[in-house]
Amino acid sequence: MQVSWIMKKEFMSDYTLTCLSSGRSMPDRLDTIVLNNPQAGEAAFLRARYAQAQLNPGPESEGIYRFADWLPVNRSLDGSSAPITYKSTGLATALGLSNLYITFSGYWPERGVKMPTGTFKECEAYSVCARMPAGFPHRLVVASAGNTARAFIHVCSQNHIPLLVVVPEANLHAVWSPQPVAKEVQLIAAGGGADYFDAIRIADEFARRQGYVPEGGAKNVARRDGMGTTVLSAATTIGRIPEYYFQAIGSGTGAIAAWEAALRLEADGRFGTNTMRLMLSQNAPFLLLYDSWARRSRELIEIDDETERQHTEEIYAKVLSNRRPPYAIKGGLYDALIATDGEMYAVSNEAAVEASGLFETHEGADISEEAAVATASLVAAVRDQDVPRDAIIMLNITGGGLRRYMQEHAVYPVELQRVIMPDDEV
Repeated sequence: MQVSWIMKKEFMSDYTLTCLSSGRSMPDRLDTIVLNNPQAGEAAFLRARYAQAQLNPGPESEGIYRFADWLPVNRSLDGSSAPITYKSTGLATALGLSNLYITFSGYWPERGVKMPTGTFKECEAYSVCARMPAGFPHRLVVASAGNTARAFIHVCSQNHIPLLVVVPEANLHAVWSPQPVAKEVQLIAAGGGADYFDAIRIADEFARRQGYVPEGGAKNVARRDGMGTTVLSAATTIGRIPEYYFQAIGSGTGAIAAWEAALRLEADGRFGTNTMRLMLSQNAPFLLLYDSWARRSRELIEIDDETERQHTEEIYAKVLSNRRPPYAIKGGLYDALIATDGEMYAVSNEAAVEASGLFETHEGADISEEAAVATASLVAAVRDQDVPRDAIIMLNITGGGLRRYMQEHAVYPVELQRVIMPDDEV
Protein backbone atom coordinates (compact mmCIF):
# COMPACT_ATOMS: atom_id res chain seq x y z
CA MET A 1 0.00 0.00 0.00
CA GLN A 2 1.30 3.43 -0.94
CA VAL A 3 0.26 6.28 1.32
CA SER A 4 0.51 9.93 0.36
CA TRP A 5 1.88 12.02 3.22
CA ILE A 6 0.98 15.60 4.06
CA MET A 7 4.14 17.48 5.02
CA LYS A 8 4.01 18.97 8.53
CA LYS A 9 5.45 22.32 9.47
CA GLU A 10 4.05 22.76 12.99
CA PHE A 11 5.76 20.79 15.75
CA MET A 12 3.45 21.43 18.71
CA SER A 13 1.03 18.51 18.99
CA ASP A 14 -2.54 18.52 20.28
CA TYR A 15 -3.02 15.81 22.89
CA THR A 16 -4.54 14.91 26.24
CA LEU A 17 -3.52 12.34 28.85
CA THR A 18 -5.79 9.39 29.65
CA CYS A 19 -5.50 7.26 32.79
CA LEU A 20 -5.65 3.57 31.83
CA SER A 21 -7.24 2.70 35.18
CA SER A 22 -10.01 5.26 35.59
CA GLY A 23 -10.38 6.36 31.98
CA ARG A 24 -10.06 9.94 33.16
CA SER A 25 -8.79 12.38 30.54
CA MET A 26 -6.74 15.39 31.58
CA PRO A 27 -4.67 18.09 29.92
CA ASP A 28 -0.90 18.04 30.23
CA ARG A 29 0.90 20.66 32.34
CA LEU A 30 3.82 22.85 31.33
CA ASP A 31 5.21 23.55 34.85
CA THR A 32 5.99 19.92 35.77
CA ILE A 33 6.06 16.44 34.27
CA VAL A 34 2.77 14.62 34.81
CA LEU A 35 3.45 10.91 35.35
CA ASN A 36 0.22 9.53 36.81
CA ASN A 37 -3.35 10.20 37.82
CA PRO A 38 -3.29 10.75 41.60
CA GLN A 39 -6.95 9.75 41.78
CA ALA A 40 -6.43 6.34 40.15
CA GLY A 41 -7.48 3.38 42.26
CA GLU A 42 -4.58 1.20 41.06
CA ALA A 43 -1.12 1.65 39.58
CA ALA A 44 -1.66 2.56 35.94
CA PHE A 45 0.05 4.30 33.06
CA LEU A 46 -1.18 7.44 31.44
CA ARG A 47 -1.45 7.29 27.66
CA ALA A 48 -1.32 10.23 25.26
CA ARG A 49 -4.42 10.65 23.09
CA TYR A 50 -3.72 12.69 19.98
CA ALA A 51 -6.21 14.92 18.20
CA GLN A 52 -4.59 13.89 14.91
CA ALA A 53 -6.12 10.46 14.31
CA GLN A 54 -4.06 9.76 11.19
CA LEU A 55 -0.30 10.00 11.02
CA ASN A 56 1.10 12.48 8.50
CA PRO A 57 4.91 12.43 8.77
CA GLY A 58 6.95 15.44 7.81
CA PRO A 59 10.17 15.38 5.76
CA GLU A 60 13.21 13.49 7.00
CA SER A 61 14.97 16.81 7.65
CA GLU A 62 12.72 17.26 10.69
CA GLY A 63 14.38 14.30 12.42
CA ILE A 64 12.31 12.69 15.16
CA TYR A 65 9.78 15.52 14.89
CA ARG A 66 8.64 14.27 11.50
CA PHE A 67 6.37 12.13 13.70
CA ALA A 68 5.18 15.08 15.81
CA ASP A 69 1.52 14.19 15.15
CA TRP A 70 1.99 11.38 17.67
CA LEU A 71 4.56 12.89 20.02
CA PRO A 72 3.53 14.85 23.15
CA VAL A 73 5.80 17.80 22.34
CA ASN A 74 5.50 21.52 22.85
CA ARG A 75 8.50 22.51 20.74
CA SER A 76 11.23 21.06 18.54
CA LEU A 77 14.89 20.78 19.52
CA ASP A 78 17.99 20.90 17.36
CA GLY A 79 19.95 17.87 16.24
CA SER A 80 17.55 14.92 16.22
CA SER A 81 17.57 11.99 13.82
CA ALA A 82 14.67 9.56 13.34
CA PRO A 83 15.08 5.77 13.11
CA ILE A 84 15.28 4.41 9.58
CA THR A 85 13.74 1.22 8.20
CA TYR A 86 14.92 -0.75 5.18
CA LYS A 87 14.20 -4.15 3.68
CA SER A 88 17.01 -6.56 4.44
CA THR A 89 18.68 -8.59 1.74
CA GLY A 90 21.83 -9.84 3.46
CA LEU A 91 20.57 -11.05 6.83
CA ALA A 92 17.24 -12.00 5.28
CA THR A 93 18.96 -14.29 2.77
CA ALA A 94 21.13 -15.83 5.47
CA LEU A 95 18.01 -16.66 7.51
CA GLY A 96 15.80 -17.57 4.58
CA LEU A 97 13.30 -14.75 5.16
CA SER A 98 11.53 -12.91 2.35
CA ASN A 99 10.08 -9.93 4.27
CA LEU A 100 12.58 -8.97 6.94
CA TYR A 101 12.66 -5.24 7.67
CA ILE A 102 15.36 -3.74 9.86
CA THR A 103 14.65 -0.59 11.85
CA PHE A 104 18.00 0.92 12.75
CA SER A 105 18.74 3.55 15.39
CA GLY A 106 22.32 4.67 15.69
CA TYR A 107 25.05 6.01 13.44
CA TRP A 108 24.86 4.93 9.81
CA PRO A 109 25.17 8.03 7.59
CA GLU A 110 24.85 6.10 4.33
CA ARG A 111 21.36 5.08 5.37
CA GLY A 112 20.44 8.53 6.61
CA VAL A 113 20.54 7.99 10.37
CA LYS A 114 22.96 10.03 12.48
CA MET A 115 22.45 9.39 16.18
CA PRO A 116 25.89 10.16 17.58
CA THR A 117 25.27 8.35 20.88
CA GLY A 118 24.52 5.18 18.92
CA THR A 119 21.19 4.35 20.55
CA PHE A 120 17.44 4.76 20.13
CA LYS A 121 17.45 6.35 23.58
CA GLU A 122 17.95 9.58 21.63
CA CYS A 123 14.36 9.16 20.41
CA GLU A 124 13.07 9.29 23.95
CA ALA A 125 15.43 12.11 25.00
CA TYR A 126 14.36 14.39 22.14
CA SER A 127 10.71 13.64 22.92
CA VAL A 128 10.93 14.02 26.72
CA CYS A 129 12.89 17.26 26.51
CA ALA A 130 10.55 18.70 23.86
CA ARG A 131 7.56 17.93 26.09
CA MET A 132 9.05 20.52 28.46
CA PRO A 133 8.63 24.08 27.18
CA ALA A 134 11.51 26.54 26.92
CA GLY A 135 12.21 27.98 30.35
CA PHE A 136 10.99 24.87 32.18
CA PRO A 137 11.43 25.72 35.88
CA HIS A 138 13.05 22.46 37.13
CA ARG A 139 16.18 20.39 36.68
CA LEU A 140 15.37 17.07 35.01
CA VAL A 141 16.54 13.98 36.94
CA VAL A 142 17.33 10.80 34.97
CA ALA A 143 18.60 7.39 36.14
CA SER A 144 20.43 5.23 33.64
CA ALA A 145 22.55 2.14 33.11
CA GLY A 146 24.49 3.98 30.39
CA ASN A 147 22.68 4.43 27.06
CA THR A 148 19.94 6.71 28.39
CA ALA A 149 22.52 8.81 30.22
CA ARG A 150 24.52 9.31 27.04
CA ALA A 151 21.42 10.31 25.08
CA PHE A 152 20.10 12.80 27.64
CA ILE A 153 23.54 14.32 28.22
CA HIS A 154 23.83 14.86 24.47
CA VAL A 155 20.36 16.37 24.00
CA CYS A 156 20.48 18.52 27.13
CA SER A 157 24.00 19.79 26.38
CA GLN A 158 23.03 20.64 22.83
CA ASN A 159 19.91 22.52 23.96
CA HIS A 160 21.12 23.86 27.35
CA ILE A 161 18.52 22.03 29.43
CA PRO A 162 19.33 21.58 33.17
CA LEU A 163 19.91 17.87 33.85
CA LEU A 164 21.08 15.57 36.64
CA VAL A 165 22.01 12.02 35.60
CA VAL A 166 22.65 9.15 38.02
CA VAL A 167 24.42 6.00 36.81
CA PRO A 168 26.11 3.04 38.53
CA GLU A 169 29.81 3.71 39.01
CA ALA A 170 30.63 0.48 37.18
CA ASN A 171 28.88 1.84 34.07
CA LEU A 172 30.71 5.16 33.85
CA HIS A 173 32.75 3.88 30.91
CA ALA A 174 29.57 4.10 28.80
CA VAL A 175 28.98 7.76 29.69
CA TRP A 176 30.50 10.32 27.32
CA SER A 177 29.32 13.08 25.01
CA PRO A 178 29.67 13.75 21.26
CA GLN A 179 30.21 17.43 22.06
CA PRO A 180 31.57 19.44 25.01
CA VAL A 181 29.20 19.03 27.94
CA ALA A 182 27.16 22.10 28.83
CA LYS A 183 27.38 23.57 32.33
CA GLU A 184 23.70 22.76 32.84
CA VAL A 185 24.47 19.00 32.89
CA GLN A 186 25.54 17.20 36.09
CA LEU A 187 26.61 13.57 36.56
CA ILE A 188 26.50 11.52 39.79
CA ALA A 189 27.53 7.89 40.24
CA ALA A 190 26.08 5.27 42.55
CA GLY A 191 29.11 3.53 44.07
CA GLY A 192 29.84 0.51 46.20
CA GLY A 193 28.90 -2.14 43.66
CA ALA A 194 25.61 -0.39 42.84
CA ASP A 195 23.49 -1.38 39.86
CA TYR A 196 20.77 0.35 37.85
CA PHE A 197 18.15 -0.19 40.57
CA ASP A 198 20.41 1.62 43.07
CA ALA A 199 20.84 4.49 40.60
CA ILE A 200 17.04 4.76 40.33
CA ARG A 201 16.72 4.95 44.12
CA ILE A 202 19.27 7.77 44.36
CA ALA A 203 17.70 9.62 41.44
CA ASP A 204 14.30 9.39 43.15
CA GLU A 205 15.72 11.00 46.28
CA PHE A 206 17.15 13.91 44.30
CA ALA A 207 13.92 14.30 42.35
CA ARG A 208 12.00 14.97 45.58
CA ARG A 209 14.05 18.10 46.21
CA GLN A 210 12.73 21.53 45.37
CA GLY A 211 13.79 22.63 41.90
CA TYR A 212 14.15 19.07 40.60
CA VAL A 213 11.65 16.88 38.72
CA PRO A 214 11.79 13.15 37.89
CA GLU A 215 11.91 12.24 34.22
CA GLY A 216 9.73 9.28 35.16
CA GLY A 217 11.03 6.45 33.02
CA ALA A 218 8.27 4.29 31.56
CA LYS A 219 5.60 6.45 33.22
CA ASN A 220 6.56 9.39 31.00
CA VAL A 221 4.33 9.32 27.91
CA ALA A 222 6.99 11.24 25.98
CA ARG A 223 9.59 8.55 26.65
CA ARG A 224 7.30 5.79 25.40
CA ASP A 225 6.00 7.66 22.36
CA GLY A 226 9.52 8.73 21.42
CA MET A 227 10.62 5.08 21.44
CA GLY A 228 7.47 4.17 19.52
CA THR A 229 8.75 6.09 16.50
CA THR A 230 10.66 2.92 15.60
CA VAL A 231 7.34 1.26 14.73
CA LEU A 232 6.11 4.41 12.98
CA SER A 233 9.26 4.32 10.85
CA ALA A 234 8.65 0.67 10.00
CA ALA A 235 4.95 1.02 9.17
CA THR A 236 5.38 4.12 7.01
CA THR A 237 8.21 2.40 5.11
CA ILE A 238 6.50 -0.97 4.66
CA GLY A 239 3.03 0.49 4.17
CA ARG A 240 1.50 -1.71 6.87
CA ILE A 241 1.90 -2.82 10.47
CA PRO A 242 4.57 -5.52 10.87
CA GLU A 243 3.30 -8.96 11.82
CA TYR A 244 6.20 -9.73 14.17
CA TYR A 245 8.31 -7.31 16.22
CA PHE A 246 11.70 -8.40 17.63
CA GLN A 247 13.48 -6.47 20.38
CA ALA A 248 15.65 -7.19 23.42
CA ILE A 249 14.36 -5.69 26.66
CA GLY A 250 15.60 -4.63 30.08
CA SER A 251 12.62 -2.75 31.46
CA GLY A 252 10.31 -3.52 28.54
CA THR A 253 9.48 0.16 28.02
CA GLY A 254 10.42 0.02 24.34
CA ALA A 255 8.15 -2.98 23.81
CA ILE A 256 5.25 -1.22 25.55
CA ALA A 257 5.91 1.78 23.30
CA ALA A 258 5.88 -0.45 20.22
CA TRP A 259 2.52 -1.94 21.25
CA GLU A 260 1.01 1.51 21.80
CA ALA A 261 2.31 2.75 18.44
CA ALA A 262 0.81 -0.29 16.70
CA LEU A 263 -2.56 0.39 18.36
CA ARG A 264 -2.52 3.92 16.97
CA LEU A 265 -1.64 2.62 13.53
CA GLU A 266 -4.57 0.17 13.67
CA ALA A 267 -6.89 3.05 14.55
CA ASP A 268 -5.42 5.12 11.70
CA GLY A 269 -6.99 2.64 9.30
CA ARG A 270 -4.42 2.81 6.49
CA PHE A 271 -1.90 0.26 7.78
CA GLY A 272 -4.00 -2.86 8.29
CA THR A 273 -5.74 -4.23 11.35
CA ASN A 274 -3.40 -7.07 12.32
CA THR A 275 -2.07 -7.35 15.84
CA MET A 276 1.70 -6.94 15.86
CA ARG A 277 3.15 -9.81 17.93
CA LEU A 278 5.84 -8.81 20.41
CA MET A 279 8.79 -11.21 20.17
CA LEU A 280 11.01 -10.10 23.04
CA SER A 281 14.25 -11.35 24.54
CA GLN A 282 16.44 -11.16 27.59
CA ASN A 283 20.10 -12.02 28.05
CA ALA A 284 20.58 -15.16 30.18
CA PRO A 285 21.09 -15.56 33.05
CA PHE A 286 19.27 -12.26 33.85
CA LEU A 287 15.78 -13.54 33.01
CA LEU A 288 13.42 -11.74 35.40
CA LEU A 289 10.88 -10.87 32.69
CA TYR A 290 11.37 -14.08 30.72
CA ASP A 291 10.71 -16.25 33.78
CA SER A 292 7.77 -14.13 34.94
CA TRP A 293 6.10 -14.33 31.52
CA ALA A 294 6.75 -18.09 31.35
CA ARG A 295 4.39 -18.40 34.32
CA ARG A 296 1.84 -16.09 32.69
CA SER A 297 1.61 -14.30 36.03
CA ARG A 298 0.94 -10.57 36.32
CA GLU A 299 3.33 -10.40 39.25
CA LEU A 300 7.10 -10.56 38.85
CA ILE A 301 8.79 -13.63 40.24
CA GLU A 302 10.78 -13.19 43.44
CA ILE A 303 14.57 -13.20 43.07
CA ASP A 304 16.89 -12.18 45.89
CA ASP A 305 19.03 -9.08 45.40
CA GLU A 306 22.34 -10.95 45.56
CA THR A 307 21.32 -13.32 42.75
CA GLU A 308 20.05 -10.45 40.58
CA ARG A 309 23.29 -8.52 41.05
CA GLN A 310 25.34 -11.62 40.18
CA HIS A 311 23.28 -12.20 37.02
CA THR A 312 23.78 -8.56 36.03
CA GLU A 313 27.53 -9.06 36.22
CA GLU A 314 27.39 -12.19 34.05
CA ILE A 315 25.40 -10.96 31.05
CA TYR A 316 26.84 -9.64 27.78
CA ALA A 317 24.26 -6.83 27.39
CA LYS A 318 24.46 -5.20 30.80
CA VAL A 319 21.81 -2.57 30.00
CA LEU A 320 19.22 -5.40 29.90
CA SER A 321 19.18 -5.74 33.68
CA ASN A 322 16.38 -3.67 35.16
CA ARG A 323 15.42 -5.27 38.49
CA ARG A 324 12.11 -3.39 38.85
CA PRO A 325 10.59 -3.19 35.37
CA PRO A 326 7.05 -1.87 34.63
CA TYR A 327 5.58 -5.33 34.26
CA ALA A 328 2.46 -5.56 36.47
CA ILE A 329 1.25 -1.95 36.19
CA LYS A 330 -1.92 -1.48 34.14
CA GLY A 331 -0.82 -0.75 30.59
CA GLY A 332 2.60 -2.26 31.30
CA LEU A 333 4.54 -5.13 29.79
CA TYR A 334 2.28 -7.94 31.02
CA ASP A 335 -0.72 -6.30 29.37
CA ALA A 336 1.27 -5.72 26.17
CA LEU A 337 2.30 -9.39 25.98
CA ILE A 338 -1.23 -10.59 26.70
CA ALA A 339 -2.78 -8.27 24.11
CA THR A 340 -0.33 -9.30 21.37
CA ASP A 341 0.03 -13.01 22.19
CA GLY A 342 3.65 -12.19 22.77
CA GLU A 343 6.64 -14.48 23.15
CA MET A 344 9.93 -14.20 25.01
CA TYR A 345 13.34 -15.73 24.36
CA ALA A 346 16.31 -16.39 26.62
CA VAL A 347 19.54 -15.61 24.74
CA SER A 348 22.96 -16.76 25.91
CA ASN A 349 26.03 -14.55 25.78
CA GLU A 350 27.53 -16.85 23.14
CA ALA A 351 24.45 -16.64 20.91
CA ALA A 352 24.41 -12.84 21.19
CA VAL A 353 28.08 -12.51 20.23
CA GLU A 354 27.54 -14.82 17.27
CA ALA A 355 24.49 -12.81 16.16
CA SER A 356 26.46 -9.57 16.37
CA GLY A 357 28.99 -10.94 13.91
CA LEU A 358 26.23 -12.32 11.70
CA PHE A 359 24.56 -8.91 11.45
CA GLU A 360 27.80 -7.05 10.71
CA THR A 361 28.82 -9.59 8.08
CA HIS A 362 25.52 -9.51 6.21
CA GLU A 363 24.33 -5.91 6.80
CA GLY A 364 27.59 -4.00 7.15
CA ALA A 365 27.13 -2.20 10.48
CA ASP A 366 28.31 -2.89 14.01
CA ILE A 367 25.48 -3.20 16.54
CA SER A 368 25.13 -2.83 20.30
CA GLU A 369 25.05 -5.76 22.69
CA GLU A 370 21.31 -5.44 23.27
CA ALA A 371 20.63 -5.33 19.53
CA ALA A 372 22.72 -8.47 19.20
CA VAL A 373 20.45 -10.18 21.74
CA ALA A 374 17.42 -9.21 19.63
CA THR A 375 19.10 -10.55 16.48
CA ALA A 376 19.91 -13.80 18.25
CA SER A 377 16.25 -14.18 19.24
CA LEU A 378 15.25 -13.78 15.59
CA VAL A 379 17.75 -16.50 14.64
CA ALA A 380 16.20 -18.76 17.30
CA ALA A 381 12.64 -17.99 16.16
CA VAL A 382 13.49 -18.92 12.56
CA ARG A 383 15.28 -22.08 13.68
CA ASP A 384 12.33 -23.13 15.85
CA GLN A 385 9.78 -22.21 13.14
CA ASP A 386 8.08 -19.66 15.41
CA VAL A 387 7.68 -17.30 12.45
CA PRO A 388 6.69 -18.09 8.84
CA ARG A 389 9.52 -17.39 6.42
CA ASP A 390 7.31 -15.05 4.38
CA ALA A 391 5.99 -13.11 7.40
CA ILE A 392 6.47 -9.35 7.61
CA ILE A 393 9.05 -9.10 10.37
CA MET A 394 10.47 -5.99 12.02
CA LEU A 395 13.84 -6.36 13.75
CA ASN A 396 14.39 -3.37 16.01
CA ILE A 397 18.13 -2.67 16.10
CA THR A 398 18.05 -0.31 19.07
CA GLY A 399 21.70 0.65 18.86
CA GLY A 400 24.41 0.50 16.23
CA GLY A 401 27.33 2.22 14.57
CA LEU A 402 28.84 3.17 17.90
CA ARG A 403 32.25 1.63 17.21
CA ARG A 404 32.37 3.40 13.87
CA TYR A 405 31.32 6.74 15.35
CA MET A 406 34.06 6.62 17.97
CA GLN A 407 36.63 5.75 15.30
CA GLU A 408 35.61 8.72 13.16
CA HIS A 409 34.85 11.38 15.77
CA ALA A 410 36.27 12.84 18.96
CA VAL A 411 34.21 12.19 22.08
CA TYR A 412 34.20 14.23 25.27
CA PRO A 413 34.29 13.14 28.92
CA VAL A 414 31.53 14.06 31.34
CA GLU A 415 32.77 15.52 34.62
CA LEU A 416 31.72 13.41 37.60
CA GLN A 417 30.30 15.58 40.37
CA ARG A 418 30.09 12.96 43.11
CA VAL A 419 30.09 9.24 43.94
CA ILE A 420 27.39 8.27 46.42
CA MET A 421 28.11 5.14 48.45
CA PRO A 422 25.34 2.92 49.88
CA ASP A 423 25.59 4.43 53.38
CA ASP A 424 25.99 8.04 52.22
CA GLU A 425 23.30 10.62 52.73
CA VAL A 426 21.99 11.87 49.41
